[in-house]
Amino acid sequence: MSQLPKQPAEVSVPTSADVARLAGVSRATVSYVLNNNSTVRISEPTRRRVREAALQLGYVPHAAARSLRAGHSRVVLLPTGRLPEEPLHHFFQELQAGLRGLDYTVVQYGNAGLAADESARAWAELRPVAVVVPPGITLSPHGTEVLIRSGARAVITLGPEPVPGAHGLVMDQRLVGGSAVEHLLARGRRRIGVVMPQEPGLASFSEPRLAGARRAAERTGAHVRPLPLHYEEQSATRLAERWRDLRLDAVFAYNDAYAMLLMRALQDAGIDIPGDTALVGADDLLLGRLLRPRLSTVRMELAIPQPLAETIDRLVHHPGSAPEHHDLLRTSAVHRESS
Repeated sequence: MSQLPKQPAEVSVPTSADVARLAGVSRATVSYVLNNNSTVRISEPTRRRVREAALQLGYVPHAAARSLRAGHSRVVLLPTGRLPEEPLHHFFQELQAGLRGLDYTVVQYGNAGLAADESARAWAELRPVAVVVPPGITLSPHGTEVLIRSGARAVITLGPEPVPGAHGLVMDQRLVGGSAVEHLLARGRRRIGVVMPQEPGLASFSEPRLAGARRAAERTGAHVRPLPLHYEEQSATRLAERWRDLRLDAVFAYNDAYAMLLMRALQDAGIDIPGDTALVGADDLLLGRLLRPRLSTVRMELAIPQPLAETIDRLVHHPGSAPEHHDLLRTSAVHRESS
């Protein structure tokens, strides 16, 4: 008869009292050092002795206990969404590094399968002190209220429009489409296709870009035609096969990835780039510069008055301030061989 493997004895969890005994200091000193409290003067040798003792014992401060002492959590919640633009990836990497440097705990929350208000309630269960909502994830005014009532001192959204009650970093995607089409118009193109990705979660980017493209074209009487496209070779091939019937002399392909996909399909179909059709992407990816012809693109930059981590820290320490809105996106067309 087989026997179950013997379970290991319960491991003793080190406490701050253990750290204090090993370092030869008080528990209060341990708390001041490990919570990075700068209001109390503690010598550097003592701080080093406490950290070494904590490392030796494997002691980690209890997040819930820290929250009780501070009167709020140190958790900043970042819902995970699709970030198609390269500047956003870099922006969020810098944000997380900045928050860690200010002694906040950054928690990423998977958002798949949750409706807008369900998401807000799920985030609120973790009692974050701040929530930063990326583009492509919907937060309603009611959801903002739920978060604030649960203790969030800063709710910040990044998107095409601010959400009532929340601080907003406005990323007007119409500027991307407008910059691309203005670039094409300057090169004499007047029948312009605009790629509309069919992948889930991209409509909040693609629809405003189409609106910006149409707004730029209206000023000159140029024609803009939406072009649905899946991010797959078969879809691009089907579009390229009927390209001559569309009678387009230019295309804004949503971003560099879709532009590269469409460029290859058009070239395979015998369409000359840029002779028959000028092509522009967006994001200014390095790979686009390695293509032949080199890919024209819209470069996007994010501009904010101060690092977002510092803004969050200020809002946490001064809760209840009126919502702040800042225009974040700057765009410029980069002319290369494909246009």
